Amino acid sequence: MWEVYTVNYAQRNARTRADSFLFDERHGDAHAMEYYFWVLKKGKDIILVDTGYDHKEANRRGRPIRLTPKDALLPLGIEPAHVHTVICTHLHYDHAGGMHLFPNATVHLQSAEMAYATGPCMCHGVLRAPYTADHVKTAIEKLYSDKLVFHTGDTQLVDGVSLHQVGGHSRGLQVVRVLTDSGWLVLASDASHYYENFLHKKLFPIVVDAEDMLKGFTRIQNLAQGPELVIPGHDPLVMDYFPESCAPFIRRLDKGVKTSCPL
Repeated sequence: MWEVYTVNYAQRNARTRADSFLFDERHGDAHAMEYYFWVLKKGKDIILVDTGYDHKEANRRGRPIRLTPKDALLPLGIEPAHVHTVICTHLHYDHAGGMHLFPNATVHLQSAEMAYATGPCMCHGVLRAPYTADHVKTAIEKLYSDKLVFHTGDTQLVDGVSLHQVGGHSRGLQVVRVLTDSGWLVLASDASHYYENFLHKKLFPIVVDAEDMLKGFTRIQNLAQGPELVIPGHDPLVMDYFPESCAPFIRRLDKGVKTSCPL
């Protein structure tokens, strides 16, 4: 069975519910966002799911980070040079912005995501906004160095870990299904930013295809053993629902939620 850890490297508190949900009745209420990436461990095998972003990107966007991806991994005893497998759920800045920090890693990406991030849709500023050219360039450099593997749809990556394309937020978003002691766990990434998105079918405002996003809410629940094992990409509640691991900003997900979890 795989161990699964969530690493909380940044947060944004100056947000409202209008930034998180379309057509929300309480659109002016404060609504914080946390930024995570994830680590899968089984024996000596390590798989990184997304990479966060670095100080350069933080300064560019005015969105400070608590820890660099490198520093955030230290409590887990992981050095970036020792990471050989990275799953990139999609190429938005907060998920792919640290890819360059893992020079020995082979990156796994949906082919639809690369086509989208380098295609004519990026002529529109509103669609291009979550992407940063340097990060897309890094993915292309990985490709030309034989360190990028494309997937189309659902893929069994290794025993107990599979990839599943779930559209809506971007064209090539993928979620990760992992077999753990608690059952099948789904790292939903931005297929559901918050529990409220998938539990109440509330659209996130950055949406390429609303129908695909709504279908994705159902799919991630069907892939998981139960709703408590669907892990949203940005919900502060993850830090409350799961017990602290080896550092205050790391939570271990594969042992199940605390009994206080209301799901």
